[in-house]
Formats: sequence, C-alpha cells, structure tokens
Amino acid sequence: MRGRPISVTMRTPGQDGDLAAGFLLTEGVIHSPADIVKLETPTRAGGDNLVNVFLRPSVRVDFERLTRHVFVSSSCGLCGAATIEQVHKQFAPVRSALRVAVNALLDLPPRLAAAQTEFAATGGTHAAGLFTQEGELLLLREDVGRHNAVDKVLGHALRHGPWPLGEHILLVSGRASFEIMQKALAARIAMVCAVSAPSDLAVDFAERSGQTLVGFLRPGRLNVYAHPQRLLFG
Repeated sequence: MRGRPISVTMRTPGQDGDLAAGFLLTEGVIHSPADIVKLETPTRAGGDNLVNVFLRPSVRVDFERLTRHVFVSSSCGLCGAATIEQVHKQFAPVRSALRVAVNALLDLPPRLAAAQTEFAATGGTHAAGLFTQEGELLLLREDVGRHNAVDKVLGHALRHGPWPLGEHILLVSGRASFEIMQKALAARIAMVCAVSAPSDLAVDFAERSGQTLVGFLRPGRLNVYAHPQRLLFG
C-alpha cells in the first residue's frame, strides 16, 4: 500500500489535483505549495478516481483527527462555539489590509454567473470564484458539491497562484456555510461573499475570525454580517 486513504468525495470530474490540494489545505494538513512533492491524478484511460498526494517528509498528518473531522463534517455538519475554538487552534483569525469598494462588489455576481458554463448547460452545479479587490475574476470552478468548488479554487491558487490570498475575495454561488468560512480562513481570505444567505454559525465564525462576510450579494443590494470596515461606501 502506497499511502493511507483520508477522504471519499462525490465530485464533478476535472481539476482533481486542485481538489485534493485544496482539501488538504483547508483541513490544515498542508500550509504552503512546498508541502506537496507530487500529485498523481486520475487519467481517462485509468479511470480509478484516485488521487495520490506525496507530501514532504516534514509534514506530519494526524490521521485520526483528520478522518474523524471529515466524517463528522460531511455527515451531519458542525456546530457550536466549541467547534470554532477547535478551528482556531489550527487557523488564527485573519489580518488583512484589504479594502473593497461596494460598487465593485455589486458587479461580482453577474461576472460569476457569466462564467458558469456548466451551470448554464446543466443547472446542477455550484460555483466559487476568486476575485481581485478591483473585481477582476481570476479563477472560477464549478462542481456538484459547493465545498468541492471552493477546494478546487483554493487548491489551484495554492499550486499555481495567485498566492497568498489575503488581498482577494471569495464569492460562492449559494449560501455561506460554516465550512466555507473555515476553508476561506485556512487560505487566509479576509472577505467572503455569497449570493444567498449565511448560516448563523457562519456569521459567528466570521466575526470571531476577523473575516468580512457579505450575503445576498446581488445587483443593487447586499447585506454585511461581519467586519464591515473593509467596505468602502460612496
């Protein structure tokens, strides 16, 4: 056996290496591009749906904690202040000088929607987009799983840039969940936007993590739930 399995994920095929890298980043297994020595991804000929990730020897993996956390978060969700404290033991609250004009934010949803080719064809995928503070779309990934879409964006950024992400914006096509906020924090993203509502726990997490959280971001309107000081009005 070449390694140990840590996760089974239902996903839209494609960008599997980015998905694996993003998952390992957001679970706190890796922290920088240098932590990955090699990635082996599925081929169309092989079709085994297996991604092998080879980490540098100095990376230590707590397989028991990782397996337990993945099982709990994928099966029934995580909740409560104790959970937030556990996350902050791995990922400290973010600090960022990011400032974004409200008018630039309002332009993001149409840009995301225009790039969602898979959703336009199927109506069945979620999207995550990485934007500059000026509103330029740098990366977009679609997947049947909204957490997968985020992992694919973050994994690509980790492997190929831009990195780090403290001056960037993450926009998701659905609601903002606790898990999405946690993933953004692992990547040190200071501003997360969603076209739909955030959960109560996501709002609490954002407030305590130093993240700006924007919900119901649509043309002409938005709600700010945490750390509004990063928004420039007028």
